[in-house]
Amino acid sequence: MVTLKNGKCYLVGGNTLVEATGEAKNEVKAKYGLTVDDEQARKATISYGILSNHNTSGDPDKLKIKFDAMASHDITYVGIIQTARASGLKEFPIPYVLTNCHNSLCAVGGTINEDDHMFGISAVKKYGGIYVPAHIAVIHQYMRECMSGCGKMILGSDSHTRYGALGTMAIGEGGPELVKQLLGRTYDIKRPEVVCVFLDGEPRHGIGPQDVALAIIGAVFKSGFVKNKVLEFVGPGVEKLPIEFRIGIDVMTTETTCLSSIWKTDGATKKYFETVGRPEEFSELNPGEVALYDSAVCVDLSKVESMIALPFHPSNTYTVKELLASPKEILSEVEENAKKQFSDPKLDLGLCEKIDSRGIKVSQGVIAGCAGGTYDNLIAASEVLDGKNIGADEFALSVYPASQPVYIDLIRKGAVTKLMESGATVRTAFCGPCFGAGDVPANKGLSIRHSTRNFPNREGSKPGEGQVASVALMDARSIAATAANGGYLTPATEVDYNDSIPEYSFDSKVYNARVYKGFGKADKDAPLTFGPNITDWPKMSALTDDLLLKVASVITDPVTTTDELIPSGETSSYRSNPEKLSGFALSRKDPEYVGRAKAVRVAEKARIEGKSAVTALPELETVINAASDIKKLSAENVGIGSVIFAVKPGDGSAREQAASCQKVLGGWANLAIEYATKRYRSNLINWGMLPLLVEKNEFEIGDWILLPDVRSAVADKADTVKAVIIRDGKIYKELALTLGELTDDERDIILSGCLINYYNK
Repeated sequence: MVTLKNGKCYLVGGNTLVEATGEAKNEVKAKYGLTVDDEQARKATISYGILSNHNTSGDPDKLKIKFDAMASHDITYVGIIQTARASGLKEFPIPYVLTNCHNSLCAVGGTINEDDHMFGISAVKKYGGIYVPAHIAVIHQYMRECMSGCGKMILGSDSHTRYGALGTMAIGEGGPELVKQLLGRTYDIKRPEVVCVFLDGEPRHGIGPQDVALAIIGAVFKSGFVKNKVLEFVGPGVEKLPIEFRIGIDVMTTETTCLSSIWKTDGATKKYFETVGRPEEFSELNPGEVALYDSAVCVDLSKVESMIALPFHPSNTYTVKELLASPKEILSEVEENAKKQFSDPKLDLGLCEKIDSRGIKVSQGVIAGCAGGTYDNLIAASEVLDGKNIGADEFALSVYPASQPVYIDLIRKGAVTKLMESGATVRTAFCGPCFGAGDVPANKGLSIRHSTRNFPNREGSKPGEGQVASVALMDARSIAATAANGGYLTPATEVDYNDSIPEYSFDSKVYNARVYKGFGKADKDAPLTFGPNITDWPKMSALTDDLLLKVASVITDPVTTTDELIPSGETSSYRSNPEKLSGFALSRKDPEYVGRAKAVRVAEKARIEGKSAVTALPELETVINAASDIKKLSAENVGIGSVIFAVKPGDGSAREQAASCQKVLGGWANLAIEYATKRYRSNLINWGMLPLLVEKNEFEIGDWILLPDVRSAVADKADTVKAVIIRDGKIYKELALTLGELTDDERDIILSGCLINYYNK
């Protein structure tokens, strides 16, 4: 299905991929009559052109990007606007869309979710933005229908900000990066490598976009093959895919850990923009006659099978056929891996209990959100279920159209009737099932979902409290086939159904009626509406000359997701209150972390207030005495805080709270062997935390780490930082930590203590 080419490749004429070997240039010249110039070929990718058009630095390889538009949802926009407001925000300089699709149903905390929505509508009036009320559209569907455009760049505070299939290069980042854009600053990166995703062939009956996406994710994730790179989709297979099929693959590219994505555009793209009433946004995007890529992912669409991603990652992929052929062996392995991942040898997912003589019995199906809730997916699911029913047993199926316009057309086409008559329930536009705020499975339940993620705990279970459930990712077509088979896992390739899809008829009436469109109409005198849960960020100290950091958590899992660093679901209701939200940090991974971090934070608070840090935290006296062999320290001047170690933290969500909660609790740094994503590392930096790298784990909970002269190291652009581990009151080991490449602005942010301090300075 998927093969990887690790070396550079030429794309010739848009349809032929040639490995860039020593003889390749001569081959291209002889066979196609084209002269190859590597520098020109590098600039001939679609990605190079779009990035260059948005670069303000004047340096083609050190980019300072300004975006055309931005988007946030109701887990992130309050914090972003509060940060920007504290940094001098006067007016939104580009279109900024606030959607309300994440906590629109979450009732935890009383009124606070709707309070945040009221803050949102007041903010777009004051600063001149766009507001999409709850249940009208999920964030990415609205941006596709109303804000995308060929050649544009969009920044979103959600990791699945991906509109490449519509010719729009979109990037999901932490909130502070959006703050920079609101304040007229730039998104600063080295020019990323570009990976050619070469599509050939045509999908078979029963194969949907999630099948293709999971095949790609399974092939590239573990090796980091496309990490922080741009995926450029080209090749003859592109034109074989309907536009929403492309969209369904594209949105899942986030799970490969790539930076962004872009697709060549054609008549199907043009038709989409005509359908949504914005034909002027179409332009043809194609690579040049010879384009040079850094590597390639080759996908034979005709060989893609019905896929499933088993718990607990989208890359844990199998074909449905191979799972059904060896269910006991595969599910037992998943359960054993889960015991290791959760550090609980008694953990019982109950997966093997789902196997009986008929196959694997699933307890729940969900088709939802930016990946599953599109028009084509739900039409296909309705056709699979036409005239059938899901039965009156344990299995339940929930369907969430991605926007009200999609919902309206599904009603007009009769698809909603077919779905509801089968026993499926049809809901409003909502992202909750993707992160545990809706359709949480029962204890030991197995849920199959066409959504974006199946990380540990994300669906709402709490293993620490004896509650555990499992989510597997599948395509809508196979979920519907499973539903039609009474909940027994079934690939859609084995089901006979009508797979022709009538054209989507977009109707903008509901958007015209309910969406507040105020860009360019800022009213500086308009008041902001604050609920009792909306609080300002606590004051944060500038980086001190030296740091003493206590290790508050050590996580040895191969990868740590942002959902483990700060759980999603009901905890996200407190997103607008930094102190309350921080109380949930690592709560499902290391429940003692918050207490450990707070115990250290009292010393830093005392120091800032001019009181005795040693009195607040007596063990400091021993630590400072031990450190005196390296450098004489004063408890009044040394920064005191906490630090966590994780092997590879930050996979998944763009939510800045994964970093900011650590900062609120007194965190000064992370220690890691590598960072899973650029966006998590950026979040650390923007909250004034040192993104330190170490070759291997040297740390234990309770260790103190002295970073002498750390401020000078950051200011002087040193590559490494000296560190001293103090264990049991004695110097245990000295080592060098790596900072990694930092821009001048990033160094200044760290020196200032956080982005807010940097702007106020």
